[in-house]
Amino acid sequence: MFVRYAALFVAIAFAAAARAEAPNLLAGGDLAAHWTTTGNWKLGSDGVVALEPRAGESGWTRYGMYLWLNGPDCGDFSAEFDYQFQKNGNSGFYFHVGDRKEPVKTGVEVQLYESGSKPKDAKLTDHDAGGVIPGIAPQKNTAKPAGEWNAMKVDVKGDQLTVTLNGEIVNEVDLSKGALAGRPKTGAIGFQDHALPVKIRNFRITR
Repeated sequence: MFVRYAALFVAIAFAAAARAEAPNLLAGGDLAAHWTTTGNWKLGSDGVVALEPRAGESGWTRYGMYLWLNGPDCGDFSAEFDYQFQKNGNSGFYFHVGDRKEPVKTGVEVQLYESGSKPKDAKLTDHDAGGVIPGIAPQKNTAKPAGEWNAMKVDVKGDQLTVTLNGEIVNEVDLSKGALAGRPKTGAIGFQDHALPVKIRNFRITR
């Protein structure tokens, strides 16, 4: 029994150390150090990147304006970040994107949405916070209202996707089944420009 608990303690300590070592890729005020975009994303000295759509920008099909993480493609990973919306805010966290020119068709999206204003008993869809697009609604609504920071964690190990929102698991998905079965197992990571204001901070990833 002692050996089992000791091993568990070591595993937890190792995982905590790994998270602590992962750098904040939104620190330093230089967005181009870790990210690529043609959108109007601005990284402040406080480590918050804010999207303020320019006049005439609308919709979500302007894929070059998404905020794309530089570096090699990701297979298994653990990513953590905070996001904040105004009322009816909408964005998405993309991963395993095989083609940045077609992220919706060649990747997986974890929905970011201002779902905190919905009644707690409202029916949820894949377009609510923590939903997985296409087709998988979150198990519960743990999103905070507009103007408050939400903490999201996305873990991918093999075909298992786990989404945690504000400390609670809201989705567990087998990526080998259903509409997601044909998606790439590795690819780019990015945030959607939906032509709506959004703020993101404290982005850390362990590959």
